[in-house]
Amino acid sequence: PPPSIRQHSSGLRPSPPFFRLYFRLRPDIALPMPLHLIKLCVGCDSIAELADWQSLRLKQNRAKGKPSELIHITRMKPKRSAELLDGGSIYWVIKGCIAARQRLLDIREAKKNGVPHCGLVYDKALIPVSPRPRRPFQGWRYLEPADAPPDLARAKGATGLPESLRRELAALGLL
Repeated sequence: PPPSIRQHSSGLRPSPPFFRLYFRLRPDIALPMPLHLIKLCVGCDSIAELADWQSLRLKQNRAKGKPSELIHITRMKPKRSAELLDGGSIYWVIKGCIAARQRLLDIREAKKNGVPHCGLVYDKALIPVSPRPRRPFQGWRYLEPADAPPDLARAKGATGLPESLRRELAALGLL
């Protein structure tokens, strides 16, 4: 296949640079949405607590002289890394609901106790999303753009509500 086309599990698929060029030339067609990851945030009860954990981690990194960046270490490297890095985010499931997202910046090789792992580097900005119930799962999963909840700032009727109330309304299917 030509360099702008690559083999994908679902068949031949144009690579992201081809998409950008094609859709820039054809403004009447919408640009494809990026792929996302979804991950459980175990031991965390709210978006505020997640933000506190992350700010503490950043302070610890600065104190140790390490780069001030947020990295989540996971065992398996995503096979669809290029799609994730083309504008994808990591969505956090807190207390059974998808609650927030952070933009993925990089996917790096990492070692943990001498075993190869993967480091997901993500943005410091924690963006609340419209809560959506999600059952527990292990590790991370791909989240297709159509299944990703909208940012809370864009959701109708959800701005200004406390997080616990948003979660309850989402569980009832009212948000």
